[in-house]
Amino acid sequence: MCGIVGFAGSRSAAPLLLQGLYRLEYRGYDSAGMALLEQGSLRVIKTRGRIANLEEKLEAEGPFSACCGIGHTRWATHGEPSDINAHPHISDNGRVALVHNGIIENYLELREMLQKAGFTIRTQTDSEVVAHLFQMYYQGDAVAALGETVKRLRGSYALGVITADAPGQLVCTRRDNPLIIGLGQGETMIASDIPAILAVTREYIVLSDYQVAKITAGKIEIVDQWGAPVAPKIERVTWDISAAEKGGYEHFMMKEICEQPKAVQDTITPRLKNGLPQLAEEGLTDDMLRKARTIHITACGSALHAGLVGKQLLERLARVPVSAQVASEFRYGEPIIGPEDLCVVISQSGETADTLAALRLAKKKGAQTVAVVNVVSSSIAREADGVLYTWAGPEISVATTKAYSAQLAALYLMAIRTGLARGTLGEEEARQWCKQVGELPRLLEQMLECREQMQHLASLYANRQSMFFIGRGTDYSACQEASLKLKELSYIHSEAYAAGELKHGPISLIEPGTLVIALACDPTLTGKTLSNVKSVKARGASVILVTNDPALRENPEFCDHLVRAPICPPLLSPSLSILPMQLLGYYTAVMRGCDVDKPRNLAKSVTVE
Repeated sequence: MCGIVGFAGSRSAAPLLLQGLYRLEYRGYDSAGMALLEQGSLRVIKTRGRIANLEEKLEAEGPFSACCGIGHTRWATHGEPSDINAHPHISDNGRVALVHNGIIENYLELREMLQKAGFTIRTQTDSEVVAHLFQMYYQGDAVAALGETVKRLRGSYALGVITADAPGQLVCTRRDNPLIIGLGQGETMIASDIPAILAVTREYIVLSDYQVAKITAGKIEIVDQWGAPVAPKIERVTWDISAAEKGGYEHFMMKEICEQPKAVQDTITPRLKNGLPQLAEEGLTDDMLRKARTIHITACGSALHAGLVGKQLLERLARVPVSAQVASEFRYGEPIIGPEDLCVVISQSGETADTLAALRLAKKKGAQTVAVVNVVSSSIAREADGVLYTWAGPEISVATTKAYSAQLAALYLMAIRTGLARGTLGEEEARQWCKQVGELPRLLEQMLECREQMQHLASLYANRQSMFFIGRGTDYSACQEASLKLKELSYIHSEAYAAGELKHGPISLIEPGTLVIALACDPTLTGKTLSNVKSVKARGASVILVTNDPALRENPEFCDHLVRAPICPPLLSPSLSILPMQLLGYYTAVMRGCDVDKPRNLAKSVTVE
């Protein structure tokens, strides 16, 4: 959840660390800080609040000559956001500084042990104990000390450490949290994600679990958990840095909403050959898809909502039983899964803690695994048997838009290929489905034309305290994502209901002035959905109806506002109907003065349970 960065080189570290932190701020923004090695001692600057607060403090306390340092932007778990709880944390003797992303599960027993040993605990965090442990084990060899330190830890971590005794050197390690090493010309960086290193290099190494790296200017040494040297694999960033910048848009979120046609196009096009999806080179062989007795989809948040659409597609096109479950419940629910099953895990970052744990559980039980992820070489991508990358490019706004749409596109192709492999789709029928999927980028461009209308609707209803979304079939799955977008961006209470369930309780929440957004993009279900819409209208609700039915007109009997979506197969309609809902959430948040790209209490990559 937090973001860490480190630098060792010959130029000033502070500006590069600050720039890296800004590029990682989507990972957490409760507090920020950095530690610099200056003239044989540590200089630590940290503060509550955004990285802009840290920048002001750096300007007031500078200048800085250090060529080595570490930085941190925090999403608080243990201890309130405050100056003292901000990272980096300092060892008891003041000679060690440490940044941490993750959770130390046994920090209370470690804290008690350290206090008995005479160490002073100054913060409420779990991370501080790691700095004191490092001091306890440090005998001049930082790599050995870090290796011994992590042996005492239970939980997850990515750690960066500098010591006053070793100017120009930092050490790092990880377990179940992302950490990369950027390789520049005579300078080296560590970071939680790629955008933070792009000012220095486009070449990087993905550190594996339990490996420890010693880093100096332009040089790295990596050992495994037993101390044996490791020859790392060097990878290269293929996308341009402008993809991680706003490009003239007011917010990253609006930029990413508008990038959805391209994200979907880039995810679909490379996989269509002779009009059919070809996935075998990515590990999704026909044999794997044919033999699956049951398919288990597991994910969190928006990725789960994409999985709910995928479940309906796979069941309809491939006639295979499919479950879709939130990853945290899947892991602890003793799932019935074994060697004859296929587990599909979905994650934008590829580092989502609960989803990664669900993947590992499925593998332990012998199931085949497929990952749908956006980040190349992420933990989930490395551990799955097959990987469908969503080529959405970097997504900076905390609320996902284009990554969600790319996940849907990948699942469409997987469902079609599964139907082919299992014989429930003939080649010609499969080609027709692929043709329809291939039309989505053009239809998304059409759907973007509703921006002005959604801005107007947001101006009418931004003061509401509650909103409700209703739909049937795939519309209900889209409603769940729409509701999440609204609540996480604008802080308005919002719920999504299967329209047919209104009469079983939720309709009691409807009162005059309540806003209900109804999705009706399946002609076979539109009539039934409209009957539910009339029920809420009869009780005084205001209704926004999103539909692709050309016969429907704006009519006070069933809606106050009509939003038109392009016609497409109902199973693909969530790709289109979600776009006006993203815009509604965005404009509502803007009008309420909310921080669109960094909603309160949230972080982009959830790497803790």
